[in-house]
Amino acid sequence: MNARLFARSLRPAAQLTRVHATPAMRVGGVRAMSGSHAHENESFESFSARYEQFFAQVQDLFELQRGLNNCFAYDLVPRGICGNPDEVPRSKHAPLGPAVVESALRAARRVNDYSTAVRIFEGIKAKVENKGQYEAYLAELKGVRDELGITIKEELYA
Repeated sequence: MNARLFARSLRPAAQLTRVHATPAMRVGGVRAMSGSHAHENESFESFSARYEQFFAQVQDLFELQRGLNNCFAYDLVPRGICGNPDEVPRSKHAPLGPAVVESALRAARRVNDYSTAVRIFEGIKAKVENKGQYEAYLAELKGVRDELGITIKEELYA
């Protein structure tokens, strides 16, 4: 008897609720805006100069992390990271030129956030196509890493 009462009390809750669209709920159309953004057709050189300047002016951690998120979101191919200035990595996701990374590392140390400095290298490792490109970044930025006292993740857990 109690089981039947319990089942009867749950029956209305188990039925699907039907919602009818009212005119206020209907969407007439959605337009995706794309078009002329200021940085849409930016060259790698102008991108690098813009972000070097941005990171040189960063004054707090929020700005630094916002800038890193923005510049890692771009799909640019830097020239010359693998040694030969005419060589371009095949990956369309190679992140940043060494000058931009250096500026970001200096900004991370300026705002006293060591973990972000280490994570910059993790971001580079995730974005490059192969280990050779990552090692080219490490070799190029060895002096800056030593100067700022930045240890990469592989060295921390070795």
